[in-house]
Amino acid sequence: MTALPSAPRLAGHALVEALVAQGVHTCFGVPGESYLAVLDGFHEHRDRIRFIGCRQEGGAAFMAEAQGKLTGRPGVCFVTRGPGATNASIGVHTAFQDSTPMVLFIGQVASEQRDREAFQEIDYRQMFGPGTLGLAKWVAQVDSADRLPEYVARAFRTAMQGRPGPVVLALPEDMLTTPTAAPVLPRIEPVHAWPAPGGLRTLREMLLAAQRPIVIAGGSGWDAEAAAALQRFAENWNLPVACGWRFQDTFDNRHPLYAGDVGIGINLKLAARIRDADLVIALGVRLGEMTTGGYTLLHAPRPAQKLVHIHAGAEELGRVYAADLLLQSSMVAAAKALEALAAPTTLPWTAHTEAARSDYEANLLATLVEPMDLAVVVKTLQRLLPEDTVYTNGAGNFAGWLHRYGRLPGLQHHGRTQLAPTSGAMGYGLPAAVAAALLEPQRWVVNLAGDGDFLMNGQELATATGYGAKRLISIVVDNGTYGTIRMHQEREYPGRVSGSDLYNPDFAALARAYGWNAEFIEHTAAFEPALQRAIAAGTPTLLHLKLDSNVITSRTTLVAIRAAAAKG
Repeated sequence: MTALPSAPRLAGHALVEALVAQGVHTCFGVPGESYLAVLDGFHEHRDRIRFIGCRQEGGAAFMAEAQGKLTGRPGVCFVTRGPGATNASIGVHTAFQDSTPMVLFIGQVASEQRDREAFQEIDYRQMFGPGTLGLAKWVAQVDSADRLPEYVARAFRTAMQGRPGPVVLALPEDMLTTPTAAPVLPRIEPVHAWPAPGGLRTLREMLLAAQRPIVIAGGSGWDAEAAAALQRFAENWNLPVACGWRFQDTFDNRHPLYAGDVGIGINLKLAARIRDADLVIALGVRLGEMTTGGYTLLHAPRPAQKLVHIHAGAEELGRVYAADLLLQSSMVAAAKALEALAAPTTLPWTAHTEAARSDYEANLLATLVEPMDLAVVVKTLQRLLPEDTVYTNGAGNFAGWLHRYGRLPGLQHHGRTQLAPTSGAMGYGLPAAVAAALLEPQRWVVNLAGDGDFLMNGQELATATGYGAKRLISIVVDNGTYGTIRMHQEREYPGRVSGSDLYNPDFAALARAYGWNAEFIEHTAAFEPALQRAIAAGTPTLLHLKLDSNVITSRTTLVAIRAAAAKG
């Protein structure tokens, strides 16, 4: 272990040393004059850590959030005060709703200017408002250079402990230029809470009394060992396993016990199966609005099904649902404890489990769509690219094809293969893909984006080019509309469209201007050879797909929605 420094150095340098001690080798951000001393610290320690300069703070924050998802440790983002912080807030909100560990560092006005509404001054404790409905788990301002390493260690601890989430630290400019001899603190590891033995016995009794059980797994805090233990638990008890909204890689989708994903566009047969279950084991998921179908799959506050909720955050247990059994535990500990539960030699729900898998496989069948079939696009991606490929998306109806037809390996095989915002944030997918390509350059990364979604952070194409991303493909689905909003408009106010039409650039030409390869594709048959050329090139490639706006989801059309609304 490297000796802890004792000679005085700028606090900005000490901060960079503290990040290195936490195992951070990459940080994302947009440079600002409020934290020049930290930028100088990155230069001083450039052999151990790098700073990725992004083109907008929202994109930088999304990259750090994706870093947290990929690594399980806090992603790190630096922004300047005022506009920098407000731009970055979307990434903090995503990290909070997705339970992703993250630390946002914000340069702050000098101490002597505080509380005067100085240039770009904001009180970040108020802005990010920590709490159950705030933007961050903890918000603090570091006024003492000598305490800076203490704050960094606490930030990492808070971001990872219990339900993971984002932490915000404000850094006054004069504090960062103050010399300090404060020692760097050791690497933080989260403490894993184990489920109570009595609760495990009760859970086993509930399983033995069940006829139609189902597991809904997801959330953050999983590692490869925990995912493998979950699979063994499911195999021991022959349990169907569904994955929570946009945590589809928690359980191997190719496994015969996998029953599908629970979220927007859920397979109607899976939704019916959850409603009809007599025991639901919710493992790691928050049981939020998307995973519960607007709190209808499990009626709040008291569901018809027997409910076991296992979660790392004590504040999450019982927050919405009066469950029959609540267990606070990290996923690492919970999965290991569950796989040790002894199962009987025969179980009464074999047919129930087999039917759940059959329903999932039937949902993979798609009706042919012309001239551009996104089901074929997704299946072609999965056939031609390695199984450890990372798939990213932002928000929009286009993502439904990836969720429905993508078959992701469990994270015990390759780590995270899905980076997607449960917060429903548009503009997430491209920055997340750029981060993944820079953090894990040996893997392929594919971003599926809508036209509206893509342009919210399309400038990060430059970040990928500038920092040498290679195995990166962005697919832009261009239907000329904010599809999700248009769908809702046609359902609620058929034929009365306002504000949802888009006037798009030539996305392929735009990508070429950023130094990417690019192609425009209008027909399904042209996609596979274009993808093969992208793979052979091994450099960032954008594929611009033209989609008829009538093909609004993987299950229906605008014409059908409008007709149903007119009847109803």
